[in-house]
Amino acid sequence: MKLTVYLAGEIHSNWREDVKKIAKENDLPLHFVGPQTEHAVSDDIGEKILGEQPNKLYKDEAASNINNFRTQILMQKADAMIALFGEDYRQWNTAMDASAAITMNKPTIIIRPESLIHPLKELSNKANITVESVDQALEVLRYVYE
Repeated sequence: MKLTVYLAGEIHSNWREDVKKIAKENDLPLHFVGPQTEHAVSDDIGEKILGEQPNKLYKDEAASNINNFRTQILMQKADAMIALFGEDYRQWNTAMDASAAITMNKPTIIIRPESLIHPLKELSNKANITVESVDQALEVLRYVYE
């Protein structure tokens, strides 16, 4: 059985590659999907498809509509979600994606450092499990196959 896992979280570090590497090293039959990780592509997709917009508000609105469409499709097809919250970036999209997955009854693993226990307490309470590392998240997924 191969599971599809949506990887929600900041796009500025290589944490997704770490997840994929660890999964491969452990022969876990996982396929990964997630948000557009090239910031410029994500920001410019609205104008690329719909043409130049009259101002920044409409540019962001057009890009958001298309990015949300993409996210919804990939999230609906995913079997589970890993949502990584780090300490370095504002993570509104991660919180939105995790909330959407929980609402859709997708099994959800939240990764967050100890410093975010309090700010993420309600979201962690709604997730299936909250861990502190990528390794722990993959251990949870490995357990599915035992």
